[in-house]
Amino acid sequence: MKMNKEIKKILVPIDNSPNSIQGLNKAIYLARQCGASITAFHVLELPMSSVIHITNSMLENGIKKADKIISKSIKISDKEEIGVDYKTSSGRPGAEIVKFAQKNMFDLIVIGARGLGSGKELLLGSVSSYVIHKSKIPVLLVR
Repeated sequence: MKMNKEIKKILVPIDNSPNSIQGLNKAIYLARQCGASITAFHVLELPMSSVIHITNSMLENGIKKADKIISKSIKISDKEEIGVDYKTSSGRPGAEIVKFAQKNMFDLIVIGARGLGSGKELLLGSVSSYVIHKSKIPVLLVR
């Protein structure tokens, strides 16, 4: 990878944690400096076990949660008067973020150091740790 590659497409994983909101704010700042576009990406984490059957109620609750998270992010981007594209997916958040970033050829991932995940790593959240270690795209970690 060239070190002088321009930043034109920024991916920001959002989960309504304070650090993901900080990530969105930092991405907005960077986008202004670089003339880049921003995509906020929320992963609906559903049980991946064959033992647990995903009910319509579980899916509806997840969608309502995602709508709230996206609404909060829209308020921030509207206040900052910058356009942000919003995308959602479902699955394991870290893997979905890395896959989406690579598939859509983002130049940078801006991610909060800790989110709302259940992992209790001391300094990094499990999702941000996964993204840092698996992404082939540069990652900016925000606290």
